[in-house]
Amino acid sequence: MRVTKKLLLGSVVATAALVLAACAPSATTPSADETEGSGPAEITVGIITSETGPLAGYGKQYLDGFKAGLDYATDGTGEVDGTKITVEYKDDAGDPDKAVTVAKELIGAGVNILAGTASSGVALKLAEQAEQNKVLYISGPAAVDALTGINGYTFRSGRQSAQDVATAGTFLDDIEGKTITVFAQNTAFGQGNEAAVQAILGAKGATVNSVLVAEDVTEFTPFAQQVLAGDPDLVFVAWAGATSGAMWQAMSQQGVLDAIPVVTGLGDAATFGAYGEASEKIRFLNHYFPGANDNDVNEAMIDAIESAGGTPDLFSPDGFNAALMIVHAIAEGKGDVDAMVAALEGFEFEGPKGTTTVRASDHALIQEMYQVELVADGGGFVPELVDTAAADDVAPAEAE
Repeated sequence: MRVTKKLLLGSVVATAALVLAACAPSATTPSADETEGSGPAEITVGIITSETGPLAGYGKQYLDGFKAGLDYATDGTGEVDGTKITVEYKDDAGDPDKAVTVAKELIGAGVNILAGTASSGVALKLAEQAEQNKVLYISGPAAVDALTGINGYTFRSGRQSAQDVATAGTFLDDIEGKTITVFAQNTAFGQGNEAAVQAILGAKGATVNSVLVAEDVTEFTPFAQQVLAGDPDLVFVAWAGATSGAMWQAMSQQGVLDAIPVVTGLGDAATFGAYGEASEKIRFLNHYFPGANDNDVNEAMIDAIESAGGTPDLFSPDGFNAALMIVHAIAEGKGDVDAMVAALEGFEFEGPKGTTTVRASDHALIQEMYQVELVADGGGFVPELVDTAAADDVAPAEAE
């Protein structure tokens, strides 16, 4: 069984399926399908993510990765140690209320493992359900930092925002004494990034200031000039929405990109052409792209997704990792909730991004990150790896 050979080495063992006591058999009592010392004949996993709505693209990347990972971890059988893994896929459309409704339906039907989630708002609501109903929940691409350490039943299979910010700091040889300007929209998203840079890079000795722009602004020249006049050592850009192209054009035309290192996150392949003339001047932090890591697991994931007609992308590893974690949990826990949690805490495995560890104390997923550049290629742009940020160097602070 491939999960035994490739996943269990050096990990803390345990795990399985969790149950809502009012709606399902006790997690510690064998069901009619179990015999003493063996696991259940079948376990159903509920995958809740965006198949429609604004984050449907992210949901598809996750699902493609999950299906590839489940096939990989079970050697194509869909079973682990005699237990058949059945998956129910549910669309949350990016709506927290819909996600909660679906989760309650699944739990009421006896489903005891939930995973998925591209939306941070959805993830926080499902984490509440996991704690209330004592079911295992493994979130996916949702990057909200508050998910880490939120409760003992919630894990994540992707990175979090703090790892993005810490990766931005690796573009400076020495953070202490440097000045970092956060250039962002004056929204909850922008303010959140400003706070994260202050908390993470400010704590390492940087002076952090910001240029925050009202969301309805369409002329960015004066703001680009303001950034330039501040003469920072690094500019961290957090921007979203339809004005991105005009913002980057202003930054390029005002010479900001030539004078100061400017760092932002590189999204999925659909965004590679969004930076216009600024593309080859921006320094990108990155969670994943298909050429980021050269290892057997990554190659297996890429081959499986492409063979199924998909395209590996930014959040493919999040789905793949979730499948590896679930198979490990089922193999070790055999239906016991506490055993499943114990198995995942400290679990170290080889994933598409190399050695990946579930931190026991707060369930953060410790993983390497990447410095990337976009280079022109046939009328478009493709990412190329510049450097790898070691997992421990960009690990988030432990949640209290």
